[in-house]
Amino acid sequence: MPECRKRTGQIQFYITERGMVRSVQDIVDDNPDLVNYFKYQTGGYASASLIDILRPFIPAEFTNWREEQRAWHEAAVMFDQSHHMSVTYIKGPDAKAMLNYLSPSTFSNLSTDRGKQYFVANPDGKHIGDCVLHYYGDDEGFELISGNPLQSWVRYHCQTGEYNVEARHDPSSPLGKGHRRTKYRFQLEGPNARQILDDVCVGGMPELQFFRTAFVTIAGCRVHILRHGMAGHTGAEISGPWDEMDTVRDAILKAGEKLGLRRGGTWAYYSATLENGWIPTPFPAIYTSDAMKAYREWLPAASLEGQMHVAGSYYGEQIEDYYWDAWSLGYDKFVKFDHDFIGRAALEKMKPQPHRVKRLLVWNEDDVMKVMASQFGDGPIYKAIDMPLAFYGLPQADDVRSTDGRHVGVSQWCGYTVNEHRMMSLCGIDEASAAPGTEVVITWGERNGGAPNRQTERHEQTTIRATVALTPADALSQGRVRATL
Repeated sequence: MPECRKRTGQIQFYITERGMVRSVQDIVDDNPDLVNYFKYQTGGYASASLIDILRPFIPAEFTNWREEQRAWHEAAVMFDQSHHMSVTYIKGPDAKAMLNYLSPSTFSNLSTDRGKQYFVANPDGKHIGDCVLHYYGDDEGFELISGNPLQSWVRYHCQTGEYNVEARHDPSSPLGKGHRRTKYRFQLEGPNARQILDDVCVGGMPELQFFRTAFVTIAGCRVHILRHGMAGHTGAEISGPWDEMDTVRDAILKAGEKLGLRRGGTWAYYSATLENGWIPTPFPAIYTSDAMKAYREWLPAASLEGQMHVAGSYYGEQIEDYYWDAWSLGYDKFVKFDHDFIGRAALEKMKPQPHRVKRLLVWNEDDVMKVMASQFGDGPIYKAIDMPLAFYGLPQADDVRSTDGRHVGVSQWCGYTVNEHRMMSLCGIDEASAAPGTEVVITWGERNGGAPNRQTERHEQTTIRATVALTPADALSQGRVRATL
């Protein structure tokens, strides 16, 4: 049997043997109503939690979040991704075959000079998680960046499957309790990002297509660059050895001084997804399939998957109602039936059926002002809308209905950006209601005023009209999509 190397070292959080700690399967066994459990458990994650757990490592704001948001439209912004994203490194003779089998993503175009949007599905074709994948050749192997549910699923197969692989987990700084991480990681975005990269890279920024990669030299350091982009501008994700972080960061900041470069804090960072259209932390589809019971027994209840806190107005009859698929997340274009993978039969069956699709919802300004005005004076008080991040659970799940009252979708990541001067949210919505300009209605706030959830203030539910638009959000301001408010 091929060797299956167990994880060691800094990942004690995950290596406790079965039976010694409470598992996600224990949560499933103890809670027949999983919807109620994930709606009302205390101590779950919310928007404030994301900011608070990173405060020892990255400020919420370097200057102020509005100007940091403006920077990626008007000049340039640099985000520090070095602390919040877990990474799993995998190598070995069977690494490529294992990762290909776990994902609908094709490896036919796998190369060392391109990144991949890598995602995994359960045997029923529902989404578990996603990440960015880099391949550095057979000797160095693969790097899976961010996406805790995906990384948990992959590491489970590394440990329990008959694969000759070696997996090393580099947890985020909060989970690793301040351990020394392997790599730093920065994100540089905005209309001046290309000029900054040209100035700071020896020989200039190489010409790269979207999601292509290259190695460059910055301040004498070898740096890996992934061609990225927000709001239609050339940007990059930049990474290298941890010990060189200060040198590379300082060189970029110095090059960007004359070009208006700002550092972005966590408020601005987590609001950026409203404009670029990526849906973070969809509810992982792991809690109900009998085929995944062994995985749930392996997965600690203290993991992210065991501490999800579903907030919002949507109440599904069963936990499966909160699952997503490739179409609703915009990943259907990455599904390739050129190889065998977990969930293939289910996805083949789903392909010709009607789907939910990813859209942006632009909230009606009058209705937003109604909610804000309710915080003052007499009358009902509606659930407060925080800025720039309005979601209060992880994930958020707000009911979206057509103007004639039919349930047509679920709104998730919501907030405000100063670039669009609007409240917006990302949504999975029925194709029949997905045409740009379609008006829908979001129910805002919890049933029963949030009780018994102690993390939510007392309030009354209300409705907010919204207009469907395409992602990314820069299509709004550039006139490609006209949102009627």
